[in-house]
Amino acid sequence: MPRMLDFIVDDPVAWKSKTMLPNDGLVAIDKECQAELDAALKIIQDNPMPIIALDPDDFELPACRQMMDGIKETLNNGIGFAILDALPVDRLKEEESKALYWVLLSMLGNTVAQKWDGLLIYDVTDTGKKSGPGKGVRGSKTNQGQTYHTDNSYNLPPNYVSLLCLETAKEGGLSGLISFYTVHNIMLEEYSELLPRLYEPFWYERHREHAPNDDLVSRKPMFEYDGKTLGVSLGLSRINDGYKLMNETLDIETATALDTLDKVLERPGLGKTFTFSPGQIQIVNNRKLGHRRTAFIDWDESSRKRHLARIWIRNEGKRFYMG
Repeated sequence: MPRMLDFIVDDPVAWKSKTMLPNDGLVAIDKECQAELDAALKIIQDNPMPIIALDPDDFELPACRQMMDGIKETLNNGIGFAILDALPVDRLKEEESKALYWVLLSMLGNTVAQKWDGLLIYDVTDTGKKSGPGKGVRGSKTNQGQTYHTDNSYNLPPNYVSLLCLETAKEGGLSGLISFYTVHNIMLEEYSELLPRLYEPFWYERHREHAPNDDLVSRKPMFEYDGKTLGVSLGLSRINDGYKLMNETLDIETATALDTLDKVLERPGLGKTFTFSPGQIQIVNNRKLGHRRTAFIDWDESSRKRHLARIWIRNEGKRFYMG
């Protein structure tokens, strides 16, 4: 039997929707940090480089480093997320905004590939396609709503997931966060007989992000505990699609455990909802919190389509997509 977290956690990360959090997670980019970023941008403009080749060490950014060190502490030992407010995207070109975003996030650790082909900066925007078992269409490329999940749940998940808001939708597209520690506390208190199943392996569909002849599914636990930290790889739709691809029917214990977890995740009063504003950067501990977004309707103008830029940070494994 895998090792389980078998006690209630009352740390800052175990919050609920009504929990009063410091500034509700908001971290302001102050005038000193903005001045450093403006100076860095001037250097970038005068010395063109691919964004993914930019290194924070090439710039003088002491205030920004202090800010990002504080955010890293919050991600690891605090509430598990931060909303950085905000890059001045209204006066920047898209590539300039992404460049400053890349420099800031690179201070948190190793930027890693988000696709099998090695893509490091991923554009979250609707392509008009719909996701489904084995189709290889990620929810991030649709306008569909999402359930709470962790990114790359079927491989080695990144430690942190960040999103820079470049354009908002006409309607919808709200961001939601939930604490897995809070969810785990409820499962332990109310459904302790089902919790062990979540520590055992499941089939996960892999979105066809792998070598052409590789397996369409992977197999791993959802919950893992190393004696200090609870790690979660949540993807209920990925699991359901994984079992469909394997032509396996969920046994009663597995189906009950997943259905109960889904109901707890949707329980009123647990998750927090945020409205993204252009220039804001949401950074989430991808092992401790789940995230999602609501369905949305885009503007008619293609230039105004909802557009977020995503970066993954992982401080273990290789920088390759598979880790």
